[in-house]
Amino acid sequence: MEEVIIIGTGCAGYTAAIYTARASLKPLMISGMQPGGQLTTTTEVENFPGHPEGIMGPDLMVKLQQQAERFGTRIQYANVESVAKMADGSFVVKAGEETLEAKTVIVATGATARYMGIEGEMELIGRGLTACATCDGAFYRDVPVCVVGGGDSACEEAEFLTRFASKVYLIHRRDELRASKIMADRALGNEKIEPVWDSVITEYLTDEKGDVRGLKLKNVKSGDESELALDCVFMAIGHTPNSGFLGDLVERDDAGYIKQVPGRTATKTAGLFAAGDVADSFYRQAITAAGQGCAAALEAERYLTELG
Repeated sequence: MEEVIIIGTGCAGYTAAIYTARASLKPLMISGMQPGGQLTTTTEVENFPGHPEGIMGPDLMVKLQQQAERFGTRIQYANVESVAKMADGSFVVKAGEETLEAKTVIVATGATARYMGIEGEMELIGRGLTACATCDGAFYRDVPVCVVGGGDSACEEAEFLTRFASKVYLIHRRDELRASKIMADRALGNEKIEPVWDSVITEYLTDEKGDVRGLKLKNVKSGDESELALDCVFMAIGHTPNSGFLGDLVERDDAGYIKQVPGRTATKTAGLFAAGDVADSFYRQAITAAGQGCAAALEAERYLTELG
């Protein structure tokens, strides 16, 4: 039986692995469907401490993996289908064709950004298509960009991007924002933000290098089609936390994010901890995910000590 199984290999998972491995708990990590998490789809990361010149997202994840493995972390490349708690307090984790047992489980499966589902869309992530203005906004100085969405997050991202971009188009499928009034007024009152109402993306336009150079749009009311020249599309239509496989072991909010014990990473199930974007709908940053991974590892260690 494993002392701890960590599900997910993003910043939260790798940090949890580093701490539990250094505590001689010999953690087993289950990689999930996207080894390395969302940062493997980004280009240069400039806001992760310790890298003054910036670092490519995939390179950062490789370094975190090497650091975790240096202390004895084992990584199994599989997707977890379910987790169950047994009568003796242990956990049974179904990962691919294997059934694993553990005394504690740290869930660090992250959240998946929602995209439009247009053909070829996933190949453009990191090439002018992203879901994180904080991560990538600074790379698009003095050029036009757009934000897709109509909620508070879309308005917040659009305002943030005005610090860098020459113009920010706010593309929304309706003729009014669903954001709170204060957020909508703030965005629409910014002279660098131009709303594009009643419109949806039908196609991404790319240049000879395969990077985004614009969009084809369709007005949902008139049916008119148009093209919009820009350098980057920031998707802000929500995230889906990867928490469904846990069943009723955890409580979730309306959006599916795991509810933690206030001020902790513990969940309603003893011995089950959640860290990073699967439980964080507010910050959603690599460094905050890493911090929660550390916290979950420390809590898991203390839980095991109490078990004796």
